[in-house]
Amino acid sequence: MTLLAPLSRSRAPSVPVSPRRIACLSTEAVEVLYRLGAQDRVVGISGYSVHPPEARTEKPKISGFSSMKLERILAVMPDLVIGFSDLQKPLLAECDAAGLPTLWFDQRDIAGIHAMVRRLAALVQKEAQGEAICAGLVTQELRLAEAAAALPRRPRVFFEEWDEPLICGIGWVSEIIQLCGGHDVFADRARAGFAKQRIVSHEEVLAREPQLILGSWCGKKFVPEKVLARPGFAALGANLTEIKSADILAPGLAALERGAPQVLAAIQSTVLQ
Repeated sequence: MTLLAPLSRSRAPSVPVSPRRIACLSTEAVEVLYRLGAQDRVVGISGYSVHPPEARTEKPKISGFSSMKLERILAVMPDLVIGFSDLQKPLLAECDAAGLPTLWFDQRDIAGIHAMVRRLAALVQKEAQGEAICAGLVTQELRLAEAAAALPRRPRVFFEEWDEPLICGIGWVSEIIQLCGGHDVFADRARAGFAKQRIVSHEEVLAREPQLILGSWCGKKFVPEKVLARPGFAALGANLTEIKSADILAPGLAALERGAPQVLAAIQSTVLQ
């Protein structure tokens, strides 16, 4: 039986009560399902999935982040396709049109990460495990806040998500900076729904005088020398630190468990040097 021809549906199919074959177009869903002990239900992942590392060897890669080939999705015979953000909405719409049930997440803050964990846990009937994961995240957040409270001051922090054009940090990143004792100099932009709404100019960055620049160039290596070569940036005297995008730019467990401790360490180094 071939599954390569899209099915005709007048409306998108509903999310199944307990899906057995889940295709994950976003990395944070993969990590949560593995942590819940539901990794056997994951039948495909994005090529951008990093955590947990075993997923990259165990599961077929069926999409990019903002692109996919429908035949690859259909080939793994999912009974649910999970995606995240407006960039993946068109991908899910294509899956809907092919008759595949889809589930869309758009968490943009720490509370949304907790809600996403609980929703996935309920989906695979692992509610107790989901609550345990969330309790662990709360403990982590309290530890970070306690360490931040011990700092003598709150340094000004610019989070650089992209370099050409400059894009400042998104909601959960801004919250993490502030949780870890920093002052996000573009906190006023962090709630913007689209990356283009978070574009800032060199002059705006300089005007806010960051003491720490955190670079996370979404999928490519951060190059401090390029930052310092911009007119006026070297004169800031700011510390420059890279945080890998896989550790902080996916709104899930990695951001709080891997990315946030690195943010705290960079802030501590800036304040205590």
